Amino acid sequence: MKKHSLAIVSVLALVGLIVAACAQPTPEVVEVTRVVTETEEVEVTKEVVTEVEVTKEVERIVEVEKELEPVEIVLWTKEGEADGGLQFVQSLADAYTAEHPNVTFEVTNKDVETLREDFLTAGLAGAMPDLLWTVNDHAGPFTDAQLVMATDDLFDLGKYVASARAAVQLGEKTWGVPISNGNHLMLLYNKDLIEEAPADTDEMIEKGLELTTGDQYGLVYNQTEPFWMVPWLGGFQGAVFAPDGKTPTLDTAEMVDTLQFLYDIKYTTPIIPAESDYDGADTLFKEGKAAMIINGDWSLGSYKDVLGDKLGVARIPMVSATEQWPHPYTSGVYFMLPVSLEEASEAKMEAVKGFISFVTNATNQALMVAKLNRLPALEVALDDPLIANDPILKGSADQMTVGTPMPTVSEMRCNWDAMKPEMGAVLADTKAPADAAADMQAAADNCVATLD
Repeated sequence: MKKHSLAIVSVLALVGLIVAACAQPTPEVVEVTRVVTETEEVEVTKEVVTEVEVTKEVERIVEVEKELEPVEIVLWTKEGEADGGLQFVQSLADAYTAEHPNVTFEVTNKDVETLREDFLTAGLAGAMPDLLWTVNDHAGPFTDAQLVMATDDLFDLGKYVASARAAVQLGEKTWGVPISNGNHLMLLYNKDLIEEAPADTDEMIEKGLELTTGDQYGLVYNQTEPFWMVPWLGGFQGAVFAPDGKTPTLDTAEMVDTLQFLYDIKYTTPIIPAESDYDGADTLFKEGKAAMIINGDWSLGSYKDVLGDKLGVARIPMVSATEQWPHPYTSGVYFMLPVSLEEASEAKMEAVKGFISFVTNATNQALMVAKLNRLPALEVALDDPLIANDPILKGSADQMTVGTPMPTVSEMRCNWDAMKPEMGAVLADTKAPADAAADMQAAADNCVATLD
């Protein structure tokens, strides 16, 4: 087990368990204790008991739990290694096992789309994992397939941020437990190349043209996924659904304007590369070959490691034509519980619930902020000085305030699948924006019809 996991478990994460489990001497208040991570030290204000008392109680609990029924939790997570997310998940699993030696984990990384497809397939085959660590837009297809459990009666969800809860609520039920809040796109910039973020798109293009020379670009982003297009659609005052939240509205003047804007910054006033997927854009920014990138809060940790105090975070620039801010989708990361747990042993269900509570306690929410630079979903953790005193996290939070909740209805999958190839055709200069918008609408309508 990693050293930082042990430090967290033995000093902080066991406090609530120890105080509740036994009548030990009254804890002494220590104003500041240090949580040691692999790369940094973070001051966290906590109430702790003395080290001797903790050590004795940990030893007692470990001995008791060695006699409990062995439980293995198969956890699928969308977290990858690039930003340290997968390592963070594994460290939490290791820490929980250290505290509960009868519980072990098999942690498997799957990218977002693969996780969705594999879980739907596993549900049909009756071979589901025990727990999912995934994104909120999976709630729609998973509930339609009746593959996940409602969490309202299993956890005290009132302690999580309301917007985070709302992102996984369908049919007056909640279908996940929030881990982080946000999951939104924002503008990140290299202060060595551009001193301040542009205020609007006119300034972004002007500065971007100055910075696009040779193998350097003013702006990069993932040109292959419509998730990166949606903020601009909001800035042009468009939306993917009608007010009913289910009827696609893709063939609109606002969508045409959005596609034309993306075409223009590639061909008319070129400030982006001829091609760039996620990894390509990420590499260019990390190598100092791009002044600005549009990317999500999940990338902050890795960019901070590379750029340090040269990393700037700001809102995606205001659309000059409308004087409206782009509206990136906001959601977060969630635990979702497969329905197979309803037939699992009581020991497994309790272990899963215990791990979820452990990951989302105040200590580990603060650790997530420190390690991954993500905004916490636990309400009380938002007051942590790690956020208030960090310009990067403050910038992320500022962007989130003008975001819009990610739709979780199954019709959203139709929209994604309809938008992606048509956006790609515009960016490949093989289809006009108006034709692409019309074809998006037709594809989405056809898809929605199959859902009935």
